[in-house]
Amino acid sequence: MKKILFPIILALFLAACGNGDNADDGSSAENGALEEITFVLDWTPNTNHTGIYAAQAEGYYEERGLDVNIVLPGEAGAEQTVATGNGDFGISAQENVTQARLQGVDIVSLAAIIQDNTSVLASPEEYGLETPSDLEGQTYGGYGSPIEEETIASIMQADGADISEVDILNIGDTDFFTAVQRDVDFAWIYYGWTGIEAELRDFPLNTIDFTEYSDALNFYTPVLMTNQNLIDSDPETVRAFTEATAEGYQFAMEQPEAAAEHLIEAEPDLDPELVRASQEWLVDVYQGDAPYWGYQAQDVWQNYSDWMYENELIESELDVEQAYTNEFLPGAE
Repeated sequence: MKKILFPIILALFLAACGNGDNADDGSSAENGALEEITFVLDWTPNTNHTGIYAAQAEGYYEERGLDVNIVLPGEAGAEQTVATGNGDFGISAQENVTQARLQGVDIVSLAAIIQDNTSVLASPEEYGLETPSDLEGQTYGGYGSPIEEETIASIMQADGADISEVDILNIGDTDFFTAVQRDVDFAWIYYGWTGIEAELRDFPLNTIDFTEYSDALNFYTPVLMTNQNLIDSDPETVRAFTEATAEGYQFAMEQPEAAAEHLIEAEPDLDPELVRASQEWLVDVYQGDAPYWGYQAQDVWQNYSDWMYENELIESELDVEQAYTNEFLPGAE
């Protein structure tokens, strides 16, 4: 699974400005009917999403009057779809929420799906790329976002190296294992999916953890999001959805085998062995050391947005208190 970094463009701002109410007149159900909810993934289904599928399969959404339809993001991306009201909730990442809000698009993070940044730079072990300084003279396979280059530059600088010595190639959707054996030397992955797949393939990796070189890079990715309009117009639905989702992730932590089976049943094209192994790995990192699942700390939002501003990835400072909320999480009560 690749690291997704969606650009936020002017069209998104204009569409969001013209967005009407996307709630059903503030009512979650009429005459016993379930309220239809569209949930937008950030990428193809995987174990970052298991809590959503568990909540659906275990009936947690239905118990709260919701009928949730899980959809792929399409070309617009999850952020644009949710911001314009064409989706009610979705999955994003802290950097995307930050960029969107600073362009006037009021998407809001409701929960940290994973407490720590589990994404890493990865390369075949035989290449010997163990530290950021080892990346000089190598080729990076990326997805075309300036955030990628600045992030890698930051950790290379911390290790006394220079990113100008790295060739950057846009590999798009190319499979990681294919790319690092054919086109590039290293790429950005989520360890909980692609790293686990490498273990199952007996494909030894060297990984470089961003958080070892900068505390600011331990940001929330992925996150659960909605738009401010829905929070303002129908907080009851936002609470119902967030609480059911939290219950789904709690189920995934307490019963990973059963949760994995829910994902496999819903998405039969996935590799069952990979899903089960990845799910087991994620048990300890969904909540981590946080007081409850989904909790978001202000200093994590502040430190990363400050880092983005200092590295000229955003043009102004973020009002972090408006970018996220723990209000709708059961543990916050």
